Amino acid sequence: MTNNTDRCLVIIPTYNEKENIESIVRYVFGLSHPFDILIIDDGSPDGTAAIVKRLQTEFSQLHLVERQGKLGLGTAYICGFKWALEHDYDYVFEMDADFSHNPDDLLRLHKACHEEGADLAIGSRYVTGVNVVNWPMGRVLMSYYASKYVRIVTGMKVHDSTAGFVCYSKKLLSAMELDKVKFKGYAFQIEMKFTAVQMGAKVTEVPIIFTNRVLGTSKMSGGIFSEAVFGVIRLKLDSLSRKYPQINA
Repeated sequence: MTNNTDRCLVIIPTYNEKENIESIVRYVFGLSHPFDILIIDDGSPDGTAAIVKRLQTEFSQLHLVERQGKLGLGTAYICGFKWALEHDYDYVFEMDADFSHNPDDLLRLHKACHEEGADLAIGSRYVTGVNVVNWPMGRVLMSYYASKYVRIVTGMKVHDSTAGFVCYSKKLLSAMELDKVKFKGYAFQIEMKFTAVQMGAKVTEVPIIFTNRVLGTSKMSGGIFSEAVFGVIRLKLDSLSRKYPQINA
């Protein structure tokens, strides 16, 4: 039986997502467990924020933070995490706006934390093979081998270290030193998981199917990828001299 008294917040960063934002908001609010949503919009010129404001008149559990310009995925999530802790949410989720993450899987990530005791549940594309739909083969291979590379360099047992569909417990997020998170692009996802592991968090991977976006344009770039490649080495080296808070000691 799902406990509906725990408070769940889904953070969705947006930049030019007018084609997707209303559909994703309505879908999440239609799920069997109550979720609040926080949109972090980086000054989308296409009017994404205006659509969110219109929807706020219909949904009291929809929240919006507007930022000026593209400040990076990592800073958007850090902003969202701090907002979630200030507002005392029990579970905090990361999810894309473009339906590449199936909102139904929010329920499975929530269960992994709330019922099965995980501090961090990762919606994993690679824990049971390669579960990616409609990606060009080059991108599939790049993503898959990037995760393999991260496992080798960091020693993490996580199969999908770059996953952007996750659930954090309040216990983990509140103990994390969020101001020490360095990376702004997709390396941010690796850094957060690596930090959780270093903190002794219970981390689990929930198999999902990732479907490439149909509407709007991808924000992936070569610079983002190179940050991940070189950032992982820096992350590992820095960890040798850093003392991490332990949450399950």
